[in-house]
Amino acid sequence: MHLTESVKNILNNYDSESPGVKTNLSRLLMHGKLAGTGKIMILPIDQGFEHGPGRAFAANPAAYDPHFFYEIAIEAGFSAYAAPIGLLEAGAGKYAGEIPLILKMNSGNALNKHGTAPYQAITSSIQDALRLGCIGVGFTLYPGSDACNEMLDQLQLIIEEAKANGLIVVVWSYARGQISKPGELSLDVIAYGAHMAALMGATLIKVKLPSNYLENELAKIEYLKHNVPMDSLVDRVKHVVQSCFNGKRMVVFSGGEAKDLESLYTEARAIVQGGGNGSIMGRNVFQRPRTDALAMIDNLMKIYKE
Repeated sequence: MHLTESVKNILNNYDSESPGVKTNLSRLLMHGKLAGTGKIMILPIDQGFEHGPGRAFAANPAAYDPHFFYEIAIEAGFSAYAAPIGLLEAGAGKYAGEIPLILKMNSGNALNKHGTAPYQAITSSIQDALRLGCIGVGFTLYPGSDACNEMLDQLQLIIEEAKANGLIVVVWSYARGQISKPGELSLDVIAYGAHMAALMGATLIKVKLPSNYLENELAKIEYLKHNVPMDSLVDRVKHVVQSCFNGKRMVVFSGGEAKDLESLYTEARAIVQGGGNGSIMGRNVFQRPRTDALAMIDNLMKIYKE
């Protein structure tokens, strides 16, 4: 596999990582239709755990079949497929070697109300990831939750063991708990959560696209005092990238709830112009008919290639 200059430049930012970690990161960056571009698209399927099967899959009953996700990830040319252990096990043997896998190691559920202490339970192990041939593991962190310090303790142990076994670590950093609803998408909070993930040693950081709202009053003073650009989505993406060690750690953005095509394409253009590394997109894929989803993904990848 010949690495492109774009991929080599990204790997150079991870110079302290082991050959195993860098090899698995290069597998991610060199797979699918975006191979070699420095951009990635990952298909994440944890919505059944998070929201329940009816809420997640009733819009497209084909998605009740776990093989559907493998097939669409492979056919669409995604960089990788990320899911909890049960979904990966249901097709890892049949589709072995056809798509890089990321094991999502913790999950929450909508039936459990946590108040100010949102939390996700550990549902699998590093050994599971190795057994299934994964390139890495994923972990959701809730900055703002009363349980955040416990989650940070868990993440530290997972990162240590994952890297010792040559696996990359993807951190979903989503503000929850003692954060207002608008604050969950505020620029200062999302940048803070992304920076926390980088400080913990994440290989790849996933956050939501930020709004121009500022949640924390002390942060707001500094943002306004120093004229941090935030009016456009491009400006806000640039700031999140800047918060990930000035772009030395890869950051990708959630597709969020299902939305119209033009909104998705506009967001993708902003991610490209802001220096982001791509998208992790689930509901906007599997809640559409297969042919529509494939056409949409193809258009998004053309935007990322440009």
